[in-house]
Amino acid sequence: MMNHPNALRDIREEPDLGITLSDGTRLSARMWCPVVDADDEPVPVILEYLPYRKRDGTCARDALTHPWFAARGYACLRVDMRGNGDSEGVMEDEYTPQELADAVEVVNWAAAQPWCNGSVGMMGISWGGFNSLQVAALAPAPLKAIITLCSTVDRFADDIHYKGGNLLNENLGWGATMWAYSSRAPDPVLRENWRSLWLERLEAEPFLPSVWLRHQRRDAYWQHGSVCEDYSAIKAKVLAVGGWGDSYKNAVPQLVEALPGAKGIVGPWVHKYPHFAVPEPRIGFLQEALRWWDRWLKGAQTGVEDDPDYRAYLMDGVRPATWYTDRPGRWIAETNGATSHLPVQTLYLGHATLGEVPQTLDATVASPADCGAASGEYCAIWLGPEMPGDQRGDDSLSQCFDSAPMAQDMDIVGAPRITLTLSADKPQAQVAVRLNHIHPDGASTRITYGVLNLSHRNSASDPAAMVPGQHETITIALDQIAYRVPKGHRLRVAVSSAYWPLIWPAPEAARLHLSGGHITLPQRPTGGGDEVAFAPPDAADPWKTQQLRPENHVRRQETDMTTGIVSLVIEDDFGKTRDADHGLIAGSIARERWSIHPDDPLSARGTCHWTEDMERGDIRLRTETTCAMWSDATHFHLEARLEAYENDTLIHARDVSDRVKRDLL
Repeated sequence: MMNHPNALRDIREEPDLGITLSDGTRLSARMWCPVVDADDEPVPVILEYLPYRKRDGTCARDALTHPWFAARGYACLRVDMRGNGDSEGVMEDEYTPQELADAVEVVNWAAAQPWCNGSVGMMGISWGGFNSLQVAALAPAPLKAIITLCSTVDRFADDIHYKGGNLLNENLGWGATMWAYSSRAPDPVLRENWRSLWLERLEAEPFLPSVWLRHQRRDAYWQHGSVCEDYSAIKAKVLAVGGWGDSYKNAVPQLVEALPGAKGIVGPWVHKYPHFAVPEPRIGFLQEALRWWDRWLKGAQTGVEDDPDYRAYLMDGVRPATWYTDRPGRWIAETNGATSHLPVQTLYLGHATLGEVPQTLDATVASPADCGAASGEYCAIWLGPEMPGDQRGDDSLSQCFDSAPMAQDMDIVGAPRITLTLSADKPQAQVAVRLNHIHPDGASTRITYGVLNLSHRNSASDPAAMVPGQHETITIALDQIAYRVPKGHRLRVAVSSAYWPLIWPAPEAARLHLSGGHITLPQRPTGGGDEVAFAPPDAADPWKTQQLRPENHVRRQETDMTTGIVSLVIEDDFGKTRDADHGLIAGSIARERWSIHPDDPLSARGTCHWTEDMERGDIRLRTETTCAMWSDATHFHLEARLEAYENDTLIHARDVSDRVKRDLL
């Protein structure tokens, strides 16, 4: 007799379940599953497939999540991708055909196990959210549903590499992160050949910023894995989740409107799962996910089809801060579609004004190269002071257009779009637009923003330089948002010709001339309380560890009074812990510096340095990874070094030096 789908079960765990692929490579999986007789009661599988190490990387979130599902009748597989963690092989890049083919093999392998009922779901945040969508587009037969969090449908337009055709500094920053992450050894207690696997990994590890920088336009490299190329390829049922504090704000409404039956949830959160994310309010994400899995993997009638298509947290306008523990607001719901059907209001740019009547515009934008200091981290993830702070400093370096005080509350829900008629005095130029909330005392909170490399004004795949002095009309879609501007407060559109350290500068400081402009604001009738409700957050027991070094996060700005160089300094010490169960010790420290002279875009320089530690008994392993990037008028220059130590003895070192031509960037 079959148990109720949600009846709690006793569970068992396998820390190192082997999955051997067709080419002989062994992947390592951690599995949580109910204690059942597989012949009498097989269960569905939930797969999370990542390079971020199940043994010492994602343990904290895995402990909260996978045992919870397992106790409710699922076999949860947390698989290390090839070349990472305790799996064999080497990794060449992100989202490669090999990675996706491996995932399809894992899906089919899981479905064929006697303890599986033949139905598989995929779930993941960030990398795991990306490859869940990409594997769904390959449509392996057992994959019935996915839950994708903090992901994208377009790898060029909306990932950590390029935005609006501009090079994001996160391209180097996250590349440095992967240079460090993938340099770590398998756990010696699990692999007798851990040392040879590690040396193979170290020798083969790619320095990914060099790879990504060779594709400066939306070519076939970025089309691969961009599910917007053919949404119809996705057959699995899709639940998409995101957060307003995250960089990946746009995929949820895009998926809801592109995929029949898809549902979306966006909260106030940064780049975290919503049952433990900040800012609060958190939600009962696991309960929502369980309804999704029970419906599509078990056939239970949970009512998910009748949920609103789009549930979003409408944030109250608040004062600017680099960190929030909670955001006041309310949950709103759209029954059919996401935001594209909402009415818009058009406001016109004038003489430092923003009004409802078309106005004459004659304005010059010539921002210093350090404009953008209050932009915050592109992808807030480490729980430090990463949010965009008070915008007044950047506003003073921009051309600003202010509205009259709001006659009533304004609920902006969707993606504002700004259209500008402009010229540039250089063939290569960039423009950044921020929509800000101006408080009665002048404080400036960034609501949302967008950037554009003007060479990409008509095409991301076939860019063309500007003709100096020639006016053209361009349109920029700002990121999706749900934000309430209170009665009596103002809106500001701030336009700048630089946005450092978020994007790499153009080779010359450009002066823009604006001769016309308007912004369309998608608005939703102002409501009162919550339109939908979620269960409170629930989770399994937290990961049990012994803290050996507490974590600490630093973000500071420095000005060299002699040279005039301004720098953003980031120091993220993630602490050091001992796993209370198996005893592995792991620690990590990241350091970044982003420097520029306000008068010289070619002075831009980024450097990163990561230290990764691992201890197992009397074995002490460490990698030191460094990298740097700078540019001249025609080329980008990259240097990187990887050092690996065993018991403080250097056993491997490798240097990378690269030079990549600028391609209208």
